[in-house]
Amino acid sequence: MSRPTHYAVAASGEWFDEDDNTRLPAGEVHAWERGKNQTVCGLPLHRARLRRFAHVGWAEVQPDSGGAADRVARVCPRCAAGAGPRAEPSWRRIAPRP
Repeated sequence: MSRPTHYAVAASGEWFDEDDNTRLPAGEVHAWERGKNQTVCGLPLHRARLRRFAHVGWAEVQPDSGGAADRVARVCPRCAAGAGPRAEPSWRRIAPRP
């Protein structure tokens, strides 16, 4: 099963950035695939009362990014494992056997 290249964000809270005039996630964040009603870890969006941020990418809410991660308190570890910041494997075969 192939993973989509871009995950959006669902969060437990939100805040408004007055400099950019955008709504940004706050609190606990989860990876969310557009068109689905649940997060990557399986939480239903409506029942968990998560807000959708289709304009914010998953890579932007990682603590190291500094993008939209200003008020993110916790990144869901199950979503991080499923969506992961890794786009390619951490190893590379240099000299494969014939």
